Amino acid sequence: MRKKVPKPYLKLGDYTILERTLRAFLSLSGMAQVVVATSKDRMDEARGILSAILPEDINGLVVAGGRDRQHSIRQALQHVAEIDLVLVQDAVRPFVDAQDIKACCSAAANMGAAVLGVPVKDTIKQVDDRRQICETPDRNMLWKAQTPQVFRKSLLLKAYDYAQKEELTVTDDASIVEAMGQPVKIVEGGRENIKITYPLDLELARIILNKIEQ
Repeated sequence: MRKKVPKPYLKLGDYTILERTLRAFLSLSGMAQVVVATSKDRMDEARGILSAILPEDINGLVVAGGRDRQHSIRQALQHVAEIDLVLVQDAVRPFVDAQDIKACCSAAANMGAAVLGVPVKDTIKQVDDRRQICETPDRNMLWKAQTPQVFRKSLLLKAYDYAQKEELTVTDDASIVEAMGQPVKIVEGGRENIKITYPLDLELARIILNKIEQ
């Protein structure tokens, strides 16, 4: 992002991206706990955000993250309460729709694991280490994964134990569950559920926010 402030703590309108992301989940009935994994130097800031927005019946907790996403999620899982479903959400996806979250939770309750996603629009090329094209997958069978990714807690804990044992390194939680042979349902989400990673994404987020607030 070429900024000194980490992406979740950048302002998007009047609130940080992290706060907007968290607010998207507050309408969910049955939500018992929010665990934020963050860098040690941002823990107090994250605690301030949680205390400002969480109602009294939702427990908020901030933990120190690991060296990458996978290890941060594992750290957070050690502090999750005795609940049925765990929702794993990118802190920088502030526009996820509440109805999509509920649909993903429903699918995970039935199957054990579900993720939000959208069909890809572009033709995808698989390349080798010389950047030569070796395959063009049928894009009708390809989806772009989003978050939240929702799992039965027992299944996700088992998956992370499996990843540690097999020394797996993955970029999302569904990949670990898939590696164990467990089916994962994909639930169609919205195109506005963008991940704010690059400066252009931040500009697009401002356009989306302006549309929402009109």
